Amino acid sequence: MESMGHLASKVGQTLKNEGVTSLFAKTKRYIIYNSSKMNRKPKYKDILFINGCTLPHPERYRVDHQMEQLESNGLSVDKVFYGNLKLETLKYYRGFVFFRCPITPEVKQFIERAKYFNKKVFFDIDDLVVDKFYTDTIPYVQQMSKEDKAVYDDGVVRMGETLKMCDYVITTTEALARELKKRFNKEVFVNRNTASEEMVELSLDAIKKEKKLHNNVTIGYLSGSITHNPDFDLVKKPLLRIMEEFDDVNLKIVGYLDLPKEFDKFAERITTEPFGSWQNLPSIIAKLDINLAPLQESVFNEAKSENKWVEAALCKTPTVASDFGAFKTMIKNGKTGILCNTEDDWYEGIKSLIVDKNKGREIADNAYKYVIENCVTTYSGFDVTKFIESKMAKNYAFVLPSTNISGGVNVVIKHCNILRKNGADVTIINVEKESNNIINDDGEINVVSVKKYRLCARFYAVIATLYTTLEFVKKYPEAYRRMYLVQNFETDFCKYGSVVKRDANATYNAIGVEYITISEWCKDWLKKKFGKEAKLARNGIDIEKFKVEDRKFEGKIKILVEGNSSDHYKNVDESFRIIEKLDKEKFEISYLSYEGKPKKWYHVDHFYHRVPHDEIGRVYGESDILLKSSILESFSYPPLEMMATGGFAVVAPNGGNVEYLVDGENCLLYKQGDIDDAVSKINKLVKDAELRKTIVTNAKKTVQSRDWKKLEKEVLELYK
Repeated sequence: MESMGHLASKVGQTLKNEGVTSLFAKTKRYIIYNSSKMNRKPKYKDILFINGCTLPHPERYRVDHQMEQLESNGLSVDKVFYGNLKLETLKYYRGFVFFRCPITPEVKQFIERAKYFNKKVFFDIDDLVVDKFYTDTIPYVQQMSKEDKAVYDDGVVRMGETLKMCDYVITTTEALARELKKRFNKEVFVNRNTASEEMVELSLDAIKKEKKLHNNVTIGYLSGSITHNPDFDLVKKPLLRIMEEFDDVNLKIVGYLDLPKEFDKFAERITTEPFGSWQNLPSIIAKLDINLAPLQESVFNEAKSENKWVEAALCKTPTVASDFGAFKTMIKNGKTGILCNTEDDWYEGIKSLIVDKNKGREIADNAYKYVIENCVTTYSGFDVTKFIESKMAKNYAFVLPSTNISGGVNVVIKHCNILRKNGADVTIINVEKESNNIINDDGEINVVSVKKYRLCARFYAVIATLYTTLEFVKKYPEAYRRMYLVQNFETDFCKYGSVVKRDANATYNAIGVEYITISEWCKDWLKKKFGKEAKLARNGIDIEKFKVEDRKFEGKIKILVEGNSSDHYKNVDESFRIIEKLDKEKFEISYLSYEGKPKKWYHVDHFYHRVPHDEIGRVYGESDILLKSSILESFSYPPLEMMATGGFAVVAPNGGNVEYLVDGENCLLYKQGDIDDAVSKINKLVKDAELRKTIVTNAKKTVQSRDWKKLEKEVLELYK
């Protein structure tokens, strides 16, 4: 985007040379242009619909219309054709709805991975085309050639396989839900087909344009497909009788139908129209005086929806329908439509609307009012939204400034893995740059970069992990809870006199934020300095990642110094001033750092730089003593990690280590800044075998008490 100075200059020139009107016009274009650029940024959303159907009509009702329902109730949605589904798409949505989707290797892998990340998967179906048990009963299917039926059956079976893999099912009618529960033993939610906003708009336009001022009566039969031929048989005799009796009755056939030869004698009063665009349908229906919706009784047909009645009601055309299935459920006989069981019912029902046009108008008006209030996407989506939301895993977003290796980042990753293993959907939001998913021995965590993606999804909790990330958390609108995982007093990291120092300090007194922490020290100062009650879960260690090595203390003693040399609070210089006073003939010095490198005056025999966390146990295991001089740490991991390998720690005490270190029991503590004291403690450790035996025994107990497996419940309680 343009700089503010340059933009201001252009505004001034336009105002001076072209006037206010031109300035307004250009400003509008500028805003639209930049808004479109923002909107082109891909988004992290709540739900992705995966459409497996190539027919436009089912996709419209079960994908587009349900998307409209969810959007009308605050969820962000997208759709994709199943053939274009990519595995990497998985991490950018909370849940997935597969509609009529046949199983493929890609779909199978996608669902398996979704379940790994605790992202819920729903299967949506509007027909019993998921099991041959049902489709084999369809007369049209029975008449297929062997080759065609084999292809058809393959699609049915594969669709059923996808359904079996999904967690929940969404469908259109109670009858369909009953069969799916019985056949697949799944929890099924009924979300009836509804009309879209556009359908309502087109229907209202059609009503205005197609006023029924003619004297003739037009009866319409709109067939969805060739499979509906048997349904028409229900109304064949009643219709023939009506057309014999009333010369002013015309018949309109839309779609696929093999009209019986008995109707040939009424050819001049019968018009047909091929199946066309749905946008033209309201105009056709609005010209009708009566809409017919016959449906033969069968398990398959009982599961069908009441779409024909809804579409006619929107155009204020009364419907005469079978007293069966969804029509029986939705239509109030004589009020919002006419229901029929026998041929006499059909005859009497149709005739009543011909001889009493007021009755037809009253039924049509009642049906219109009911459908507008109950069967339009905008007004009908709360229940399905509530169902989907209730089944979704609690989702947590941890906001990190960077995923580079550090003790604090490793703790966040551990919390993420514990939550995921216990059923949560966890995402790390990287505010700095795009990065790959984090994979370690505990598993895999999704990472999303806000530099690349705009977050539009709802989160159960959004968690800040550093003072620089709290502003993002506070401003994110779609979060039920806002939390701050405090791992250190970051005010002390900043120089005196800087705005940054004040900004860091202010984060500990935020409004509407829940504070959680990993050390007694942090819990204490949050309460005393800021009056914040913080929940605590102690930090732990993965014992199995650290191989215990017996230290012989023969030959050269190996000392390891750990910390970033450029961070003053790590106080690495003090460690190397201690090293200077040691006998170099007796000691071998290694230095481990994630960021800073050795300074020129450091005496270093081996330098370990940016060692992956899963390999850190090897580095500690190769040394005998850890020398750690940090001034400030919320929780100091290196001494605990050294102890886990059977090694020894000589450490300057600080708020982040005294909660588990006890001088002379599991370590040796020296007075911060007292170089001679540190040298004395190291030499004492080398000479005193009994002291080492005591320290090793107690250190082992300390490490075991900090086993992450024992602390998982504490971590889960933080986010409960």
